[in-house]
Amino acid sequence: MTRWQVILITLIVYKAVLVALGFWGQRRTRTGVDFFLGGRSLGPTVAAISASASSSSAWTLLGVSGAAYSWGLSALWLFPACVGGFCLNWFLLAPALRRISHETGALTVTEILAGPPGRPLGFLISATASAIILVSLGCYVATQFQAAGKAFNETFQLSRDSSILIGSGIVVLYTLLGGFWAVSLTDTLQGLMMAAAAILLPVAALVHVGGPAAFLEGLQGLRVEGYLDLFQDAPLVGGIGFVAGTLGIGLGYPGQPHVVNRFMALRKGDEALRRAQHIAIAWAVIIYAGMILLGLAGRLIHHQLGDNEKILVRLTNDLFHPVVSGVILAAVLSAIMSTADSQLLVAASSVTHDLRPEGKPSGNLVTVSRITVLMLSAGAVVAALFVRETIFHWVLFAWSAMGCAFGPLLLVTVLKGPVPPIRSFIAMVLGFLLSVAAFFGPHLDLATKGGVFDRVLPFAVSLLVLLIPCPAASPRTPRP
Repeated sequence: MTRWQVILITLIVYKAVLVALGFWGQRRTRTGVDFFLGGRSLGPTVAAISASASSSSAWTLLGVSGAAYSWGLSALWLFPACVGGFCLNWFLLAPALRRISHETGALTVTEILAGPPGRPLGFLISATASAIILVSLGCYVATQFQAAGKAFNETFQLSRDSSILIGSGIVVLYTLLGGFWAVSLTDTLQGLMMAAAAILLPVAALVHVGGPAAFLEGLQGLRVEGYLDLFQDAPLVGGIGFVAGTLGIGLGYPGQPHVVNRFMALRKGDEALRRAQHIAIAWAVIIYAGMILLGLAGRLIHHQLGDNEKILVRLTNDLFHPVVSGVILAAVLSAIMSTADSQLLVAASSVTHDLRPEGKPSGNLVTVSRITVLMLSAGAVVAALFVRETIFHWVLFAWSAMGCAFGPLLLVTVLKGPVPPIRSFIAMVLGFLLSVAAFFGPHLDLATKGGVFDRVLPFAVSLLVLLIPCPAASPRTPRP
């Protein structure tokens, strides 16, 4: 058999396993709680790895390795940014969010932000949050499908459009079948695949360049401007802004509904939470260290590459037997699917659950949700086919927009208690609009997008709206 035939067979077997898990999940999906939160009974391993895989999309495998290939040592800031975000989520947000979700019976993050039925402005907050989720996750899912196009194109020379249609079809199939159960189980399998790739690929690349000593010597011999500078050879103010903006990626983690809903689904018990925390942080260390190292080593192997985000797939095909290449390529598609399926499910919950007027019966929530997933998927595929942009920047746009809209509000709500409705609404809208305005501002080019202005500043403004004390009302003087 030819190389591409071996890779294709490996992928087909792997995807058949995913679809089988979808059918298994269908048998356990009968109610809205099952479809959206897996009956609130996820074990620590599934909760930790599925949440981690959902937060680490194609941006992590293709985008981070590509950034390290292109930026050089300044990409090292991505490691504390992302691992720090994991710590923020698991040690600060997860315990409180899980407790509140179990106490209130909330199925979605939006439901927690809007408050109990009958709360003033509750439906306005739900509708606004749902609109933000649909816009952001629509961009996010479309970029995942674009990443599938890059992976297939580099390996099989399939057309970009055909690759997008194939990858999206598999994701939609098992998400429709099994809902949250299928998504969580397949994300766990895919998260393990991603971790294996993050170990195998950097080790193979290091061996190929001659070992750690030759790797360090090779980096020192590169003649690429700014490649060995942690601040990209920027002036002092620019360097500080670059570091602050990159570290600000971690601030986006609490605001990702498709990630934090795993905290709501984790079963009760302190031991389950502690195990999940340890597993998630270990996974993050492996993934981000591996991808940064891979990108740096890849620059020594391929000095020039037309698309830096293809370095992982190029090295996979260069360094491994076709069967191993197929498994690693499956890991790349795993990163795409593990995020896209969770995002589709959260977007569906926003339409079918959060936008349902108070007091109106939900009807057949599972059926309606599946129809919604299908419609949203079709829209994302159309966007993926016709919109051209790098994975790295579009994912950071969606990540930052949701992180600034929901992160401060969710943290304050679960850690300090309910926020006055008008403050909740203003903080959410301000965080989102400031992030979007900074990203699309005409004075910012692709080199500076995703920095302090569209990630850190909007988050800080939203947080200030929530935390600044209200002035005490002056007592009225009674009329004589």
